[in-house]
Amino acid sequence: MKFIRERVLSGERMFSIAAQLGSSLTVEMISNAGFDWTWIDCEHGSGDYSELIHQVQVARLGDAPAVVRIPANNPTIFKRTLDLGAAGIMVPYVNTADEAKQAALSMRYQPEGIRGVAGSPPCSGFAQNFDDYYAKANDNLVTMVQIETVEGVANVDEIAAVPGVDVLFVGPMDLSISMGMIKQFKNPDFEANLDKVVAACKKHGKIPGILTPTMEFLPPWIEKGFSVFVVGSDSINLAKLLGDLSGQCAELKS
Repeated sequence: MKFIRERVLSGERMFSIAAQLGSSLTVEMISNAGFDWTWIDCEHGSGDYSELIHQVQVARLGDAPAVVRIPANNPTIFKRTLDLGAAGIMVPYVNTADEAKQAALSMRYQPEGIRGVAGSPPCSGFAQNFDDYYAKANDNLVTMVQIETVEGVANVDEIAAVPGVDVLFVGPMDLSISMGMIKQFKNPDFEANLDKVVAACKKHGKIPGILTPTMEFLPPWIEKGFSVFVVGSDSINLAKLLGDLSGQCAELKS
């Protein structure tokens, strides 16, 4: 297995595309395209656990390890996802330090956490590499929590202080809606909340991440201090490509 936590914590700029279609083929494309990691979306994506098995399997074999956004902050979901061989987990809607602590504990084996142990899953090479995986898992797996609400921003300093949390990852759409300014990503008040997240990360030695609605936001958000990015998705990019091609064909009908 390949891991990305060390690179993330070094502050290296890490770019990903979201895999939302539930397809292992698009995960393979993301890896082949040269991205640093694959964001498999099980919160809003189309796939279920049976598709996730194949998506993570392909990511394990490629050069863009999988960080899976799980649908809820539930220890059982952590356990099943990590056992497949995910290199990390992203947790949506983390609004308090207690929720962040729950996530950090669910990521780790005892005595640092509450993750259940089995020697047989894919993460340990079906028991062939268990000792090595078990010894290093707590240090290798990256924990990302999402700041997506006004409440999350209000508690961002306490969330960033939680041991075991590596990345505070902003969900701009949900945050803008929580603020009552849907998609107003250049609004000064929205920008101020991004600055609060970055400041909390700097204070506590954590890494700020964000999803970019379009590529135009990437340079200014890099300048703010963000370094972990999701810059698009298989679903949105494919839909746009098909629409553009259809438009070009329509022009040739007349």
